[in-house]
Amino acid sequence: MLQKTMRWYGPQDGVSLQDIAQAGCTGVVTALHHIPVGEIWTDQEIKKRKHEVEAAGMVWQVVESLPVHEDIKRRNGNFQRWIDNYKISLQNLGENGIQVVTYNFMPVLDWLRTDLHYPTKTGTALRFEWDAFRAFDLFILKRPGVEKDYTTEQTEAAKAYFEKLSEENKARLASSCMQGLPGSKEAFSRENILALLKEFEGIDEKTLQSHLFQFLNEISPALEKSGVKMAIHPDDPPFPVLGLPRIMSHADHIRALLENTTSQHVGLCFCTGSFGARKENDLPKMFKEFGSRIYFLHLRSTARDQGGNFFEADHLAGDANLYTIIKLATELQHVENRSIPMRPDHGHQLQIDAAIDSFPGYSFVGRMKGLAEICGMEHAVYQERAEKGL
Repeated sequence: MLQKTMRWYGPQDGVSLQDIAQAGCTGVVTALHHIPVGEIWTDQEIKKRKHEVEAAGMVWQVVESLPVHEDIKRRNGNFQRWIDNYKISLQNLGENGIQVVTYNFMPVLDWLRTDLHYPTKTGTALRFEWDAFRAFDLFILKRPGVEKDYTTEQTEAAKAYFEKLSEENKARLASSCMQGLPGSKEAFSRENILALLKEFEGIDEKTLQSHLFQFLNEISPALEKSGVKMAIHPDDPPFPVLGLPRIMSHADHIRALLENTTSQHVGLCFCTGSFGARKENDLPKMFKEFGSRIYFLHLRSTARDQGGNFFEADHLAGDANLYTIIKLATELQHVENRSIPMRPDHGHQLQIDAAIDSFPGYSFVGRMKGLAEICGMEHAVYQERAEKGL
């Protein structure tokens, strides 16, 4: 069976550990968000968080995430110091029973949506719309050189979109696009983003890939010693934004990662929502090819349209075909004799969730609904296997 977990942002999260335990989870996916990016996660701080989780009757075996400092992505500044700190944190985590560390290598912004409260029949959802994003990029952020990234037709469509927005909706769009890092309620400012973008000038896809491979190969001895597996999260959304390169958006990116790193402890967080937002990605085919290196599962579904826009659909709907993914995961676990940790990723904000102070995409009842749907699909898979004598 998949290990049922839910993400918890720590004591400041409006969703409590007791809530998560009552939802039927046996584990929690969390991080030490209060520690500045790059600094060491000490044994003391790890033990403190571990004891909090265990006191609620659950286990903490997956970190999401141990952030990678921007200096490492650029490979300049104090990058060697941050890599050395990362190794120590990995060792401390391994000694405390952590099995998987999830991370990403997205420059500047960790994730991006243009609407955090898109209305659906089953609550509000996260949405990415190209016209809205281009309007933000062109007329709110006003990124230097932005015009060269868009066609005349795309720029005109973004301008028309922007001119129809009220001042309130312009502010809402800016707020949505400049959300801070997960676990933080501090948003980016226009000045923050522009300054960070300038620091990535001259870094293309090939260079950023090289920096990722070098980082992983440098920490590989620490992974082997600690027993921790690194599970990279795909780009979200899985295509270039703000003139920044993306290096974990499709199957070729995954192949390059596995071909250019030396340790079997380097693998994937297979996020069906992030990969699924790109229509070229065949999720079942990708799962079959890379299954042995999938160390963590994010199960959610996105619904795409012809223009490449998408929103977070119900777990039983959208384009991800989660039933097939769960079926493949069940077969993989049987063949490899292991259990893959999983969490329901994102969830609609239902009316009842409005009273709970939670982070965007991480409502409680909405995620619990997604977890129930996942458990139902998994039960059906096992029932089918039993009937076939498997």
